[in-house]
Amino acid sequence: MRQQLVTIAGNLAAILVFAGLLMGGVAAIRDRDSAVSPDFVLEVPDLAATEKAAPVQGIPVSPPPPAAEKDSPGQGAAVKSARLPVRSVEPGLFALPEDDLARPLERVAPRPPLSGPQIDQKPATIVLHRPVALAAGLVRSGDMTLQFREIDQESAEKVCGESGETWPCGMIARTAFRNFLRGRALVCDHMEEKRDGATVATCTVGGQNAAEWLATNGWAIALPGTSLEAATNAARKARRGFYGEDPRDLNRGSNAGGLQAGSEVPN
Repeated sequence: MRQQLVTIAGNLAAILVFAGLLMGGVAAIRDRDSAVSPDFVLEVPDLAATEKAAPVQGIPVSPPPPAAEKDSPGQGAAVKSARLPVRSVEPGLFALPEDDLARPLERVAPRPPLSGPQIDQKPATIVLHRPVALAAGLVRSGDMTLQFREIDQESAEKVCGESGETWPCGMIARTAFRNFLRGRALVCDHMEEKRDGATVATCTVGGQNAAEWLATNGWAIALPGTSLEAATNAARKARRGFYGEDPRDLNRGSNAGGLQAGSEVPN
């Protein structure tokens, strides 16, 4: 029990000593700050000395009123307003638009473009590798459908024949045309867009005009007034192609259109 009392008394004594040291340090710091920084005194300028000072540039200062006017009590408000700068509010002093600028707006021509329009121009000559023949004189390559110039487009459903005997000349013409194109490419130029989305062009296969080959063998009809009209007339007289007999009949021998039993159209 005695040992616990001694321990408690020692702790209290230590706390009191620490508090005394802390208070002494605070008092020493306060005395040092008071000695270094004296009390700040705000100086108020004399109004009379300020009025006698030189006026600032750009701010007019009215002269002091006479002593007689100061003694008059009825002129206090007038004297106060006379000391303030006066700004004129006459309409003539405000900036007005010039007469030339107040005219109605006038539309002028637009300036020329800084760069020319981008025109989607197709190349003058294209090469179609492995085109698909849809009909005699009509091919497709990718998204492009191309028709030969100077000949009429013939449907693959065309039927020919006389005296009640008919044969699918449109399909046979397409087969002959596919044999003519087999393994070779079309070189086309002078392309022209049509309203139906097809493209008209002059195409050659191995240097030979494809439309001329079709017209000569009677598998296409030349448009009137074109250079291939004579080839169509010659095929009609020789009864080739559409103007002849069914080339599938083996008893009739060879056909002028290039189809013969056991043979293909020569390249």
